[in-house]
Amino acid sequence: QVLLQESGPGLVSPSQTLSLTCAVSGESITTNYLYWTWIRHAPGKGLEWMGAIAYTGGTYYSPTLKTRTSLTRDTSTNQFTLHLSSVTSEDTGVYYCTRARNLMADYWGKGTPVTVSS
Repeated sequence: QVLLQESGPGLVSPSQTLSLTCAVSGESITTNYLYWTWIRHAPGKGLEWMGAIAYTGGTYYSPTLKTRTSLTRDTSTNQFTLHLSSVTSEDTGVYYCTRARNLMADYWGKGTPVTVSS
């Protein structure tokens, strides 16, 4: 069974960098052809794909967020991390990490809420 668990601060101050980590169990993040993604859901808006890190370590970012987004991974702990810089209230929402295969997210974490506020 593949399980994903997000962790990180629930409250971030404006202009700071938000860092969220996804711990994966039941599957190696280096397994061929798998991608590991971050998706968020802001209040009153639809789901937004933020970026992905591939089994190779290659990274892909949303064009609207790429100047502020960085994805890293730690293969020794089977975790991957989202870094989002210069946050504003527009970055408030629930953040999900997922496993993706064949361009579809098939396993999701439960999500972690993030509020950007001073």
